[in-house]
Amino acid sequence: MNPALPNKSWICIRKGWMKITYKGDYALKAVLDLALHYGQELVTVHDMAERIDAPIKFLEQVLLSLRNGGFIESRRGKVGGYLLSKSPDKITVGDVVRFIDGPIEPISCVKQGYSDCKDVYRCVFRNIWQKVASATSDIVDNVTFEDLASQANSASQVLVYSI
Repeated sequence: MNPALPNKSWICIRKGWMKITYKGDYALKAVLDLALHYGQELVTVHDMAERIDAPIKFLEQVLLSLRNGGFIESRRGKVGGYLLSKSPDKITVGDVVRFIDGPIEPISCVKQGYSDCKDVYRCVFRNIWQKVASATSDIVDNVTFEDLASQANSASQVLVYSI
């Protein structure tokens, strides 16, 4: 045992790190794509898949989840496709991340009422992870898809001059 490290009974690190899954990543990209086309024609899965570089079959599953979560709507038919179910300023990154990937917590012991760790109240790391969870939530809960669409539109309008 390394004498520089405290007795392992004082360390409360468990599996449960917050990680955005591929499904979560594609869900965020899909909602952003729909935000960029908000108020325009419906977006087809093929066009979206090409723009966000997603496998069509996997994207269809992601879109079904987003539809079931009330984030998007779909229309069938020759001119069918997808659209946001509400304005992009009403959907935050945190909403989508939590729906697809679950709670935003870097480690499971930050949850209120967590009791699996014998040292949860003595743990030297718990306070740090609670601050990380809070800071992360503050960020993702205050960024809307309207904000992201504005940033994406600004970035795409940058003029490049060459001589």
